[in-house]
Amino acid sequence: MFSAHNPRAANAYQRINVETSMHTIDQHQLVSLLYEGALGAIATARGAMARGDIVGKCNAISKAVRIIEEGLSTALDKVDGGELAENLGALYDYCIRRLILANARNDDAMMQEVMRLIEPVALGWNEIKKNNNGAATPADTTASGQPVLVEA
Repeated sequence: MFSAHNPRAANAYQRINVETSMHTIDQHQLVSLLYEGALGAIATARGAMARGDIVGKCNAISKAVRIIEEGLSTALDKVDGGELAENLGALYDYCIRRLILANARNDDAMMQEVMRLIEPVALGWNEIKKNNNGAATPADTTASGQPVLVEA
């Protein structure tokens, strides 16, 4: 009847909290969160694989692939981003392929490889914000004012 812990209410609250934060977050923070989410999902997949939790591994790899494919790749400004956006797109495609193969082969080394490839890009991205103190330079935005995803 009545319980102190209602999972549906907690999930609704969490969903509203995420949706609200998405409206108040800047583009730079959003990309940082995507990197953090992808790396976290890969770490979760590695842990699940080590425990023999196949479903958990598959779900975590699927989450990482979706973050890279639907978040990071689609955030690239392929019109004004130039060679850098092209190179990042190729890196993301490679990481996706490696994660899918790692999932099929239960290969921890492949997941580690993807983490080693993404971590420096994520760190470089976070350094941009620190170095600019949050102020985007004209070279960091397109004519429409959208940020150009430029990695350090």
